[in-house]
Amino acid sequence: MKAKTLKKDKVNIITLGCSKNLVDSEVLSGQLAANDYAVVHENTKLDHNVVVINTCGFIDKAKEESVNTILDQLELKRRGKLDKVYVTGCLSERYRSDLEAEMPQVDAWFGTLELPLILKQFNADYKAELLGERMLSTPKHYAYLKISEGCNRTCSFCAIPLMRGQHISRTIESLVEEAESLVKKGVKEIMLIAQELTYYGLDIYKKRELPRLLNALADIKGLEWIRLHYAYPSKFPLEILDVMRERDNICKYLDMPLQHASNNMLKAMRRNITREEMTELIQQIRERVPGICIRTTLIAGFPGETDADIAELKAFLQEHRFDRVGIFNYSHEENTSAHDLVDDIPAELKAERAQEIMEVQQEISYEKNQEKIGKILKVLIDKKEAGRYLGRTEFDSVEVDNEVVIHATKKLTIGDFVMVKITKAYDYDLEGEVV
Repeated sequence: MKAKTLKKDKVNIITLGCSKNLVDSEVLSGQLAANDYAVVHENTKLDHNVVVINTCGFIDKAKEESVNTILDQLELKRRGKLDKVYVTGCLSERYRSDLEAEMPQVDAWFGTLELPLILKQFNADYKAELLGERMLSTPKHYAYLKISEGCNRTCSFCAIPLMRGQHISRTIESLVEEAESLVKKGVKEIMLIAQELTYYGLDIYKKRELPRLLNALADIKGLEWIRLHYAYPSKFPLEILDVMRERDNICKYLDMPLQHASNNMLKAMRRNITREEMTELIQQIRERVPGICIRTTLIAGFPGETDADIAELKAFLQEHRFDRVGIFNYSHEENTSAHDLVDDIPAELKAERAQEIMEVQQEISYEKNQEKIGKILKVLIDKKEAGRYLGRTEFDSVEVDNEVVIHATKKLTIGDFVMVKITKAYDYDLEGEVV
């Protein structure tokens, strides 16, 4: 009679929320794989027996998605399709005791900075020598690079410091080493992410060192695009712009969430900047880096917001004509200072105001895209869908910005750069032919 062999666990990691969470999942995957575990991301085959859910706790909608995902996985466990369900990430960090009481079927809960404890659950060793080694879940030609953890800002609406802690920068040497490793794997575009990029270095170098980090990364051979996400506007270090202008492989692209444009709202949000100062900063950015693409994010429906505040915000958009804009409906978060205010804007009105703002931006985006017709742009090919290639210019980040539909007479390779002449333009996308 044959002896029964124990089947090794296969782990599926489900990631919810932002790109910072995605990086955490990739690091966990790399560590588990180094301990000889079979690891997959977002596995649809259901041939795994263990699930780790990396949750988001940012706003109500994200929290709801995280809870529903946990419940879905627990149902699979109840039906015998899974052996273990583990939960980590921001929701788990913030509401662990409540969630443990409500969902006792979850095998273990972990916070945002408890990677060694997750590995211990698998009897796996944390391998410090694998710093920067990740199992990429993105296409192999681009990756995110998290340069710091946490945030020291005190924006009244934001719960992220509660979930991610205080700002901790990584060293320039470790980031360069990780970026070099990514490039060796075929990565051509790296997107720098942090809760707050411009604070980088203040904790470990006692001064803002993002410009020095950018120069070090720009020296890496084979790294063709470096993209900046989530810059805080107050006390913005203008030297970043000089490096961006001087180095060819730093995209002329800046993601800088402004959140609002009314001074009343900016003060209530504790943004440490006025509309007038933001106007001056935007002018300086555009003067120092001609042709730069500025992406911003806004909030609609903050407590006390009036129709006049919304009118001011729309006028601000029309004045500055940002290339890209995203918007959130305000979410009333426990333990933030804004939670002491009355959440006095009904959900329907928040949604209406957000829609009004995006209609203004849609028109601006359409007009800006029309200006690109006839121009030849360098495009990175991301994927092929429905028989056509889709790519991005240096002015577009993954998933949140415009795509270029590429018409080609011959086969193209995903991850290659091609020169495309723009022939058509829409509200948020472009079409063009390879030249």
